[in-house]
Amino acid sequence: MDLIYGLISADSHAAFAPDTYTSRMSAGRWGDRIPLVVEVKANGSAVDRWSIYGKISDNDVCNCPALMGEPFPTFPKRWEEVPATAYNPVERLKALDQDGIDAEVLFPNPPGGTFFEYGDRDFELDVVRAYNDALSEWGRASDRYLPLAIVAYLSEPETIAREIERAASGGHRGINCLGEMPAPLPHLTDPYWYPVWDVCQELDLPVHIHGSAGVRAGASVRKWSGYTPRQAHSAMTATSAVTPAQVVPHLIFSGLTEKFPRLKIVFAEAGIGGLNYVLAACDHEWESRRLWTEGLTTRPSETVRRQIYVNFWFEAEGIKLRHDIGIDNIMWESDFPHVASYYPRSWHEVNRVLNGVPAEDRRKLLYENAIRLYRINANLPDRRILREELPCN
Repeated sequence: MDLIYGLISADSHAAFAPDTYTSRMSAGRWGDRIPLVVEVKANGSAVDRWSIYGKISDNDVCNCPALMGEPFPTFPKRWEEVPATAYNPVERLKALDQDGIDAEVLFPNPPGGTFFEYGDRDFELDVVRAYNDALSEWGRASDRYLPLAIVAYLSEPETIAREIERAASGGHRGINCLGEMPAPLPHLTDPYWYPVWDVCQELDLPVHIHGSAGVRAGASVRKWSGYTPRQAHSAMTATSAVTPAQVVPHLIFSGLTEKFPRLKIVFAEAGIGGLNYVLAACDHEWESRRLWTEGLTTRPSETVRRQIYVNFWFEAEGIKLRHDIGIDNIMWESDFPHVASYYPRSWHEVNRVLNGVPAEDRRKLLYENAIRLYRINANLPDRRILREELPCN
């Protein structure tokens, strides 16, 4: 990969064409349970929705408002309205160049991510394989795409591990995982899941926990029914900032990070500021409870800096804490093409957030940490032409 712009997104999303699953799953076996786009009526108008396992999604046909223009955010109602840059990897490269981004880590976009909710283990495994195969094709289309595999949670851990191995052979650079496993499956840190973490550690595949990742943030706070759709979305996404604070202590105090010291965990779309609190709180508990006497020999803050990564995109205040968090553990994210993305003016916001940050730190935050974590073979040009060397404006 030729690094031209000096910016790698550690969190973007790939959308899929309507035939993504129908072309890869057996119609004879699954019929209309295969994910496909169908026309339905909503508020008296014809709209397109994804149908999965014969159930119509409540969401718009594609979550790509950053590409839809004004008024922002606009969501497409019919498939023909969806810009090709959302789902076509070749067309997508034009958007990356327009935004000045060298490469992007690809997370799920509906219909993707999880399929356990339909309660059919065989279906889940087949659709997960179809998803992972489709995203492998993005990686073959361009080395600027760094795909993440998804997990078939209802399968036995050994089966999950074999699918992760298969996905890795197809070019996947990590896995995307829930932070709270669906009932009645064991807890994330339970030994039941050790075969999964073992294969990720051995293959050097980071485990990604995205947004709320199924964690019931503020579960005791009842949701209010009086929000407008935009207010409800804002109230929901802002709580993702506490996801690391809820998950990291479990990873550490369960002994999981001690057992798998080379396993890397990335918290995407949850910001960075909360991790500093986790460092201090976990160290405090470790010291006051004398947890080294129970086999937790590594100070939690050392564990975090060894194994935990976080992403930023808007937090100028959080960047001031970069050395307390760990300058080698922070990466930039775009969230393209979702509503939080600054596309096509990402560099304007990068320069705002990193105003006054020295060039050495900027390089780590904007691309060097991602190159190291995802094992990117990047050709670095003369840094004088990289945007990150330009003065902030």
